Amino acid sequence: MKSFRRWADLPPDFLCCIGDRLELKWYASARGVCTSWRRALVPPSPALLVIAKSDSCYPYAAASLPTGRSFELTAFISGWRCVGSSNGWLAFSVHETVYVLLNPIAAVQIILPPLNYGDEYNSHWDWWVSKIVFTPSTAKDDFAAAAICGIDRIAYITAGATRWAFMGVRLSGEVGDKLTDVVYTDKGKFYCLSMYGDVHVLRLPARRCRKPANAEEAGSSELKFSVLRPLPPARHSSIVSPLCWENYQMLLMSEDEVPPSQGRRLNPPATLKPLLPRFGPTTLFAPPYDTVRDFTSAKNLVFCDGNLYQVWRNESCTVTLRLPAGGQRRVAENEIVVLKYCPGRQPSWDVVKDLGGYSLFVGTNNAVSMYAEGVPGLRGNCVYWIGGRATRNKGMVFDMKSGRSTPCRAPQAGSLPGGHDYSTVCWYFMSDVINNSYNGSRQNVEE
Repeated sequence: MKSFRRWADLPPDFLCCIGDRLELKWYASARGVCTSWRRALVPPSPALLVIAKSDSCYPYAAASLPTGRSFELTAFISGWRCVGSSNGWLAFSVHETVYVLLNPIAAVQIILPPLNYGDEYNSHWDWWVSKIVFTPSTAKDDFAAAAICGIDRIAYITAGATRWAFMGVRLSGEVGDKLTDVVYTDKGKFYCLSMYGDVHVLRLPARRCRKPANAEEAGSSELKFSVLRPLPPARHSSIVSPLCWENYQMLLMSEDEVPPSQGRRLNPPATLKPLLPRFGPTTLFAPPYDTVRDFTSAKNLVFCDGNLYQVWRNESCTVTLRLPAGGQRRVAENEIVVLKYCPGRQPSWDVVKDLGGYSLFVGTNNAVSMYAEGVPGLRGNCVYWIGGRATRNKGMVFDMKSGRSTPCRAPQAGSLPGGHDYSTVCWYFMSDVINNSYNGSRQNVEE
């Protein structure tokens, strides 16, 4: 009887040829078949989430750095603004009124209540959302999300709640201070960072699965959950994903049906405390960084190998600072400073020049760290970031050894789907990332 070879015995070159033709969902599934397939197929993460503007819908794609190719994602109606990314999910603000958690690969979305309840905050900027982060393994009946709302408020919501809860953050009182970043770690903890380097911790009680809140099983007082279904081809153009039209119809409905303040399905009580009891530039940062912090307006938090880091970037022009103790310090445009939190020490944050082979990915996404040595298309001991005046809407990489930023290696615009001009939104990671901001296996943070 003729023997057959196992699927695991397929030649790697042949397997890679097949992988080059697969969509992201099936590519990721193929990597999970067995160890040999996972070894042969390069991981798709990290990727740059990029967007192309068309007449009515914005096509998205994930431009993978390791594979050197792009994967087409769903398209969205104009007016969708990406405000978060984590574990294959995206957070969107839709016309600044409706907020959506969406998995473009699994074609699943969770529609959240609007933020602007009541008349307590009348200004548009009081409820402007700059970033949303959420728990991993997001599900309709088990999730939590937190958002930077305005200048000094954190809003949070959990599965089953009908409205957001707000908590004010006590900032330093210095001119221009505001919340600039938030990350989720583990066990219901969200870490918030201010412009002047102060950190606050929002702690939610232990999560528990709640009754599913879908249209069939829930009343009007519960969150809307839906599975995106494609519509007939005649309803959309050839370059636009049918999910885009489904999203649009569903959100038009949701704006009218989001429940008011009635109902008792509210969020569990949370606590918000500063990471350190006393705040002061000299107690937090050693010279000259107690002065440099005022001239690095882009700041992010990230956990790496169990430690908490701040990432500062000078997104303005090159400046030469006169230091209070004498001397000068030049801060170049897009120069990046990485500081590690050292509990029990003073100053509490210490500048580091090496990440032990790890690299950090910061931006609108929930910040991620991963061991980059040996990963195709990546470099270790680097900070991957997006933006900058001269490099707006591009993925950049800052080498901590050379102290310079250069464009990161990513698929060229001509190789992206649709042939449109694309702009970069944020970093996009699948759920199989090994080390990220909510990996608390060796968390060295005392509170």
